[in-house]
Amino acid sequence: MSDRLAVGDPAPDFTLPDSDGNRVSLADYRGRKVIVYFYPAASTPGCTKQACDFRDNLGELGEAGVDVIGISPDKPAKLAKFRDAEGLNFPLLSDPEREVLTAWGAFGEKQMYGKTVTGVIRSTFLVDADGTIEQALYNVRATGHVAKLRRDLRI
Repeated sequence: MSDRLAVGDPAPDFTLPDSDGNRVSLADYRGRKVIVYFYPAASTPGCTKQACDFRDNLGELGEAGVDVIGISPDKPAKLAKFRDAEGLNFPLLSDPEREVLTAWGAFGEKQMYGKTVTGVIRSTFLVDADGTIEQALYNVRATGHVAKLRRDLRI
């Protein structure tokens, strides 16, 4: 089980390929707030609902100075298919080795249908403009999650 991040921790830096194979780094977002969220698998019902909620709220988040990045263990080709099918308008990054997921505490043991399994822990982080964790939310629900973030951010 990886260690969990807490408010005030420095956000672990990363550089990962996006759905087109371009390298994207957390450092690219310095100077703006960014929501980094981790999800188990592209094109599954819960992950699709969550991604579409971010898509539908991206304009207002952006106006408030908040960007969004989604990260999963999926390969770039699967992410591109997911992006295109759902009209997603923010970067989806590929972490097949689960190194970034682990560094952020978003990979490890979790409960699924009453059993303990190892996998991606649906997690969302708000990183401030200086690269510090402002919110660390683990085991979030796919449905209603973006609305809660908007309330927390007063957007």
